[in-house]
Amino acid sequence: MAAPPPRIVIENCAVATVDAENTEHASGHVVVAGGRIESVGPGAVPEGLTGVVRRVDGTGHLVTPGLVNTHHHFYQWLTRGLAQDANLFDWLVALYPVWSRIDEPMVYAAARGSLAMMVRGGVTTAADHHYVFPRGCGDLLGAEIRAARELGVRFHATRGSMDLGESAGGLPPDFAVESTEDALIATEAAVDAHHDPSFDSMLRVGVAPCSPFSVTTELLRQAAELARRKGVRLHTHGSETVEEESFCKERFGMGPTDYLESTGWLGEDVWMAHCVHMNAADVAAFARTGTGVAHCPSSNARLAAGTAPVPALLRAGVPVGLGVDGTASNESGELHTELRNALLVHRLAGGEKAMDARTALRLGTHGGATVLGRAAETGSLEAGKLADLVLWKLDGLGHSTIADPVAALVLGPPAPVALSLVGGEAVVEDGRLVTADEDAVAREARLESRRLAAVAARA
Repeated sequence: MAAPPPRIVIENCAVATVDAENTEHASGHVVVAGGRIESVGPGAVPEGLTGVVRRVDGTGHLVTPGLVNTHHHFYQWLTRGLAQDANLFDWLVALYPVWSRIDEPMVYAAARGSLAMMVRGGVTTAADHHYVFPRGCGDLLGAEIRAARELGVRFHATRGSMDLGESAGGLPPDFAVESTEDALIATEAAVDAHHDPSFDSMLRVGVAPCSPFSVTTELLRQAAELARRKGVRLHTHGSETVEEESFCKERFGMGPTDYLESTGWLGEDVWMAHCVHMNAADVAAFARTGTGVAHCPSSNARLAAGTAPVPALLRAGVPVGLGVDGTASNESGELHTELRNALLVHRLAGGEKAMDARTALRLGTHGGATVLGRAAETGSLEAGKLADLVLWKLDGLGHSTIADPVAALVLGPPAPVALSLVGGEAVVEDGRLVTADEDAVAREARLESRRLAAVAARA
């Protein structure tokens, strides 16, 4: 008879499963076996459970699915705190010349910093949108993949691109863009080399031209064809600012949603970042096609872009997840703070009923998994799903008088992570990373940030 798989038991904790029924247990348990969730339920674990290698007393804690980050730009970890009082276009114009000087060691350090910050705060699956590839800069996507593998997080790397330089009417400087052909060749090579479609995959690759104001129509069309030929997902920015809307109407004679649909960029295999300036017809188009949204409330506020119509998107059935966005426009770099910020900005925009704590938690977990095409694997605590989960400490001073554990997590101060598992493997213990030395990550990123500033200043 085969030996039972090693089991991890988490018990005596509040449980928010974020399943289809939003099942919660005031005191319950989760059993992990073989990298999967074996059982979730109220009360104590079943009697006679064998092969238990670890038993965690979760008294005073809440267990939830791991957080899923749906949009980021890791390299921006090196340029935090710059262009502090700019809108998106001015911010990009100020920072493109700096970003165009990045190289492989810089991106590796930035990815480690970005990932470490998110993982320490409960992220178990992270997507990144990297679209700046200076000539002779080394293997930038490979640097990110290496960092994610070392930190033990599930990673969705999207190979971005820009081929519309300033001289052709785009926003980025000419020396920061690739040719259409080079971008497509490199994107296909990245998919072929790295994409793993398996159920428990730690690495998937998407196709991700940057935005309507930095990419030609031809690149958008061919990139969509490439992604569908390879069976991978598509990602880009959409409807982020009023300036983008004006750009699309002046250049293409239509708004961003209609333009992107005309190039093949709406569908169940597509998710777009931001989607702030959308009218009723845009929302209906996303609902009709199943196009997903990465909602980035802190970045949208930092750049004064506006408030995305997330309540309307959710009512229409559009998949919505949360994103940190690049840390040059969200310097905290943490996704768990986006739960609170999403709730607050939508109440400011739409009143006290616009969003509640459980909806915010769903955005950061199941919603994100749906946007990334992984809702069958992760995003909720259900038997058979991947053992990606977080045990939040809620018995300290900051949460001591909030009886509702989900409200404590979302509305209270950032909760410490007592334990975070990815596929049943610990990546955080007692608020500290298990897979990396945080102090070393910080030192390395600081040195590379200074080097980037010096290189850019000499250019």
